[in-house]
Amino acid sequence: MDTFKLYIRSIGMLLKGHLQYPASFVMQTVAQLVMEGGEMLAVILLVDRFERVNEWTGGDLFFFFGMMSVSFYITEFFGRGVTGDFPSMVRTGKLDTLLLRPRTIFVQVLCSGTDPRRITCIAVGVAALAVGSRMSGVVWTFAKVLALVESVCMSCMLILGLFLIEAVFCIHSVKSVELVNALTYGGRSACQYPIDIYPRPLRILFSVAAPFALTMHVPAAWILGKPLYGWPAWTTFVTPLSGAVVFALMVLIFNRGMKFYRSTGS
Repeated sequence: MDTFKLYIRSIGMLLKGHLQYPASFVMQTVAQLVMEGGEMLAVILLVDRFERVNEWTGGDLFFFFGMMSVSFYITEFFGRGVTGDFPSMVRTGKLDTLLLRPRTIFVQVLCSGTDPRRITCIAVGVAALAVGSRMSGVVWTFAKVLALVESVCMSCMLILGLFLIEAVFCIHSVKSVELVNALTYGGRSACQYPIDIYPRPLRILFSVAAPFALTMHVPAAWILGKPLYGWPAWTTFVTPLSGAVVFALMVLIFNRGMKFYRSTGS
């Protein structure tokens, strides 16, 4: 509980810091809106050009896009310390100062950054979810709402866990490893669409190495009334737990990796 209070207080102070320059904050937030709006425009053009992709209608595609956008940008909003700031901490030596404080490194890194500009990206994702569910005729029930909430939460944990892979590499190599972006930002771009439209190697990659298909696509397909691969309904509430498994495993690896950390001397 003390850790949670520390995190909330830290994020509150960081948000106040961002708002000290309101004009800059507004312009950067609008820029994020334009960027994410452009990605949604790509989905709109795809839906306009093709009535369906495999069995998926335009509304389904909006729904998948919305789930990915909401999950990914919530993670970047609240976990910026892990998703973007950690490599610079290692290079500049800022990480050294965290070793002197009476909290675990992971907690301190998580508390060290936030990106409120992502609020507009989250809004675009929510809008896509609303449009997609309406176009697809989703009849919302308590079970479907629960499946959606669980999917988003577990997807956030998965994304944070994948970014920890880059953090572990940074401990040993100092610089970030661009290959990891194939799983993080590459996964975001690819998994905005249903996994079964891709060839087998990509389906395996995003079902095993970076299981977006399990945390996001299985629940989304069930909510839309088109169970992925014909899997039974109970898998909707079980497969997303893979996100928590990846996150827990990567936290353990990260904490172990910190034992091998050597300061850059900056």
